[in-house]
Amino acid sequence: MTQITVEKNPSQQRLEALNVSKWPTWEKEVSVFPWTFPEQEIAYILAGECVITPTGGTPVTFGKGDLVTFPAGMTASWEVKQPLHKHYQLDGSKLCQIYRRIKLALKL
Repeated sequence: MTQITVEKNPSQQRLEALNVSKWPTWEKEVSVFPWTFPEQEIAYILAGECVITPTGGTPVTFGKGDLVTFPAGMTASWEVKQPLHKHYQLDGSKLCQIYRRIKLALKL
């Protein structure tokens, strides 16, 4: 997958199958910032509204109730229009996630 997918209002059964309620949460105030996704991330938006623009791509808008998948390796600019609160799940083990972040930080 090379682009962001937004699933509007997924069913409760889908959320339960993914075990979304057990995922960690993250919050961000209204802001604009660059981001790189070292691994695929799936996020369920609990509150807020965002526009994310992949580098060289088309802006994608999502908000409360959306299930969003961000592809591994994508760089983008976030615009948090309303304070964001989300559940999120990253691909891979914690060790792999740490390795990818160190590699990214060192630009290896």
